[in-house]
Amino acid sequence: MLLLMRHWKICGRGGAHPEHDRLMGRRSPGASATRIYFSSMAARRVLILAICLPAAAQWLHYPTPNVPKTRGGAPNLHAATPRSADHHPDLSGLWAAPKRPCPPNGCDDQMIGEQFLDIGFGVQGGLPLQPWAAAILKERTAQHGKDDPTSRCLPGSPVQMHTSPFLRKVIQAPGVLVLMSENSSIYRQIFTDNRPLPADPWPNWFGYSSGKWEGDTLVVHTNGFRDGLWLDRNGTPMTDAAKMTERFHRPNFGHLDIEVTIDDPKAYTAPFTVTVHQTLALDTELMDSSCLENEKDWPHMIGK
Repeated sequence: MLLLMRHWKICGRGGAHPEHDRLMGRRSPGASATRIYFSSMAARRVLILAICLPAAAQWLHYPTPNVPKTRGGAPNLHAATPRSADHHPDLSGLWAAPKRPCPPNGCDDQMIGEQFLDIGFGVQGGLPLQPWAAAILKERTAQHGKDDPTSRCLPGSPVQMHTSPFLRKVIQAPGVLVLMSENSSIYRQIFTDNRPLPADPWPNWFGYSSGKWEGDTLVVHTNGFRDGLWLDRNGTPMTDAAKMTERFHRPNFGHLDIEVTIDDPKAYTAPFTVTVHQTLALDTELMDSSCLENEKDWPHMIGK
């Protein structure tokens, strides 16, 4: 399915609401709402055909509280890192992944980042893929990622959750970190009490995660993944043999760095590490996004 956008709304049915500054895309054949399609960026026009509720009721522009300001009154994203009651960095917030500019004729859907398409983007020498994994990645990429589990409204992998153009909210509480995505309202929990990982876990989309603080960095270990996960839209594979280590670090008020190491001997000849950089999203909120609602796209998707 095409990426469900924050830029359109299903009137009265809990769909995502437009944030006009990121409007970019086209209508899905099965969508029950109006989308805006830009055939040319030069001919950009915003047509709002259906508004069911006043914008004030949507919390799209509700001011984020306790945001430090510069002398000029602008949000100071480089201000000091907020801290929780136990003096650790507070990772709570609404976070956005990086996005690349659209081409001259516009984006096919949402603005996305390079790592959303290719988690190995920028890795020197490329990812250390096993031959079978390299072959399947080549085939999936040629098919434009049409068989990505998220195209069928399935949760995807935790790495995809980090790079998705959908916003994600982090809630930090004693003993647990909760990540919530507006993409189909999925969630992931990370226990921060350093509990041992399960020895023979039932396979899970997001695995089983346990972490502890090392200085100002939360180090998280995860196992128990289900087989056949994708790390990105192109189809970089991850198997049920994978173990993942994440290092969450908030260097200042407005930025979150997540270093991800994948150790999957079935699919890779060696572990590899990538870093995802996220930015605090201000004055907005998660919006409902139901991928399954009237979904009719996937059977009609074609690759090469």
